[in-house]
Amino acid sequence: MKLSRLLQAGVIALGLGTLSTIATAQTLTVGVRGGPESMDPHYSALGVHADAMKHIFDTLVWSGDNLQIEPGLAESWRSLDDTTWEFKLRKGVKFHDGSDFTAEDVKFSVERIPEVTGPTTVLIYVRRIKEVVIIDDHTVHMKTDGPAATLPNDFVRLFIVSHKAAKDYSTKETAAEGFNSGKAAVGTGPYKLVSWEPKGDLVLERFDGYWRGKGPWASVVRKEMPNDSSRLAALKAGQVDLINYVSSADWLSLKNDSKTDTFLADSVYVMNLQLDQRESTPKVYDLDGKVLAKNPLRDAKVREAIDLAIDREVMVDVVLEGLGRPARQVMPEGFFGSSEKVIARNYDPQRAKQLLADAGFPDGFKMDLYCTSDRLPGDGAICQGLGQMFAQVGIQTKVNAITRSVYFPAQAKREYSAFMNGWGTLTGEASYTLGSLAHSPAPDLKLGAFNRTDYKNPKVDELLQAAGKELDDAKRRALYEDAMERTMADRVYIPLVNLQAVWAGGKGKLKMTPRTDEDTLAFFITPAE
Repeated sequence: MKLSRLLQAGVIALGLGTLSTIATAQTLTVGVRGGPESMDPHYSALGVHADAMKHIFDTLVWSGDNLQIEPGLAESWRSLDDTTWEFKLRKGVKFHDGSDFTAEDVKFSVERIPEVTGPTTVLIYVRRIKEVVIIDDHTVHMKTDGPAATLPNDFVRLFIVSHKAAKDYSTKETAAEGFNSGKAAVGTGPYKLVSWEPKGDLVLERFDGYWRGKGPWASVVRKEMPNDSSRLAALKAGQVDLINYVSSADWLSLKNDSKTDTFLADSVYVMNLQLDQRESTPKVYDLDGKVLAKNPLRDAKVREAIDLAIDREVMVDVVLEGLGRPARQVMPEGFFGSSEKVIARNYDPQRAKQLLADAGFPDGFKMDLYCTSDRLPGDGAICQGLGQMFAQVGIQTKVNAITRSVYFPAQAKREYSAFMNGWGTLTGEASYTLGSLAHSPAPDLKLGAFNRTDYKNPKVDELLQAAGKELDDAKRRALYEDAMERTMADRVYIPLVNLQAVWAGGKGKLKMTPRTDEDTLAFFITPAE
């Protein structure tokens, strides 16, 4: 689709490229279910945000198709002692404005994150860093708050911005204006920002000075289209070249469509239900609709009943049309720190009813369930399925499937009692997931940043703190496995399904290797020969 047609839809040009020169150039147009939250890469940790940012900015460490860590802006790294990591930076890298990438940009990027990050905090990627020391233009020492064996893994989402372009845009008050206007959105990535319309189109042009080499497309347009049917219709009408997050129902028909290619990948994302553990909670009611004085979700019997009410096989086979797998823990099987001892989650509605009766709710109760409707494939449908399953055991559930821009800020403010969203273990290991979700909220330790349930298990905290400092892989794995087993047994985080993701494009037009993290990266998508 020609760029000039996209501009008619209301995209605001920012003057970072000459639009007339890309209007007739080779363009890849992608319909995406969700887009960025802003043009500041340090604002949000959401996958849809990072997916867009990887076009403009580079990370210090790169995450490969299957989450293997590889050199990025850092060519190599090594541990010098228990609290010092040395990173050797890539030489000859240029920012989009022609300035050189140096250690100063790394130090600046790390230090600005606490000042600008939003409700889905990016602090989890730099939580172990105590100080960044510049040794020379292409060497930095990361001083940590203790042994940090997995620090390089955390840096797969450490986006580097220009300290020159962003120097005046590193507070919550100034960051949005600087980056969204394009003034500060100067990266070293394969594409330069041309324009962005929130909830609309992100328009990019190729950066010919990219250190990996020239990208395959002169321009890229990422159109945010949250409605699955509209996205598919745009593909079939030739308005976009590729779409992500094909719905499970559409995937079945597209597999046999002679005009369409589909690309399937196992996803890093696990959908999980989270249950508030505060003494009082705002969205759980008695049968008359009055908020219960005492939070029933704190009762282990109630949480087990909720777990037993979930038919994961039906969720996969019917709700997702086979596009996923039942999950038994909050990380994909086989990831570092997942445990084979965590048993499969059973479906037993009769036992669930008995547990509710034992807990003092023989007739059940009412609750509101919240989830996103526009972030990950099937999120709204899974949420609706949960509501129906809970009703079968006596928990009358009002399902609220809402846009992620409303859901996540409200979740951060602790407005929900029962809520569901996907979590991706993007670093491939448990410190990222359990350290963020299962540790009790501990800002001083920089742990529990995404614990919005008030979950507290002192033994889990102890295990996670010990694992974070353990440099021996085998010992660290055992600590994380123990923490995983205990967290899953507590059922505050209840895993549902491990997703699979599908992309679709015109038959024989594109080549791409689908990524486990579900990113849709134009640099690695090429025209079919």
